Amino acid sequence: MMTMATLTWLDVCALTEVPVDRGVCALVDGEQIAIFRVSGFAELFAISNIDPFTGVAVLARGIVGDADGVPKVASPLYKQGFDLRTGHALDDSAVSVAVFPVRLRSGRVEVAVARPSPR
Repeated sequence: MMTMATLTWLDVCALTEVPVDRGVCALVDGEQIAIFRVSGFAELFAISNIDPFTGVAVLARGIVGDADGVPKVASPLYKQGFDLRTGHALDDSAVSVAVFPVRLRSGRVEVAVARPSPR
């Protein structure tokens, strides 16, 4: 039997706590999530903080920018780049990180997590 999930929006921080062209890490519902603001892009981005190439929680400390118009973060360890919109590794299409819905509401950053729907 399939269980349906609903998105629950959780308050993470003030927008002013997310510097432009840098990342911050937040523990959201027990998961480390890296949140980014990138120059030239109006939206916020949220991905797993775990680098899939090393298993280390470092992506929030990565190098932020864009690659031909694609907002990206490069892992500070081995410099693999990830598309912040999709989570896909830029150099290895078989590797990706989880992407989370993120929004700005009344000056606060909120991230959505999936939770099972009540029956």
